[in-house]
Amino acid sequence: MQKISNPKPGPISAVAFDMDGLMFNTEELYEYVGGEILRRRGHTLTTDLLNEMMGRPSPISLQIMIDRHGLTDNVSDLERENDQLFDEILPTRLQTMPGLLELLDWLEMRGIAKAITTSSRRAMFDRLMVLSGLLPRFEFSITAEDITHGKPHPQIYDMAADRFGVPTSRMMVLEDSQIGCRAAVAANSFAVAVPGDHSRHHEFVGVRFIADTLHDTRIYAAIESA
Repeated sequence: MQKISNPKPGPISAVAFDMDGLMFNTEELYEYVGGEILRRRGHTLTTDLLNEMMGRPSPISLQIMIDRHGLTDNVSDLERENDQLFDEILPTRLQTMPGLLELLDWLEMRGIAKAITTSSRRAMFDRLMVLSGLLPRFEFSITAEDITHGKPHPQIYDMAADRFGVPTSRMMVLEDSQIGCRAAVAANSFAVAVPGDHSRHHEFVGVRFIADTLHDTRIYAAIESA
């Protein structure tokens, strides 16, 4: 894979963005879709199950759902149903998270490289990029199909730093979930938690700080000091 050349000098040279719940409001949409899938089978999506699934690759999170409720469906069945439900709601309910577009503008003015590092499947990633039109604003993306070990394993962030051509310690990672933050911390990146309403109760052990939103001035200050 081609690396990004001429990284910005200083402590933070590049920024890796998680996608679900960090860039887009998809975690609340996943909650709706997961709840509907279970409702059809006579079950309820609880907060603890949602937390266990959040931030993990789709096959793993769906297998957790199957195991928890003893469902007779397999992962492929649930993925197809999941995709159908998402296709129905994404065009009208997808939104960017507060501060995302402003932060992208600011990073671009400073020539700082950006990537998307998500546990989502490439098919879902492509849907969101088509609807949002944001793909050209990122140098590259890494999805579930590109890695062999999902978050909280640090592989995705080790791979991102390699693509950027910088040490992981010079890469800021923006994550909304405890699973994603564990991966970012394990990679020795500049890990920043940006929880939404769906993850404010998570534990973000080892992160540099917990941001209020992507508007948080501490994100800008950390990069500006580089």
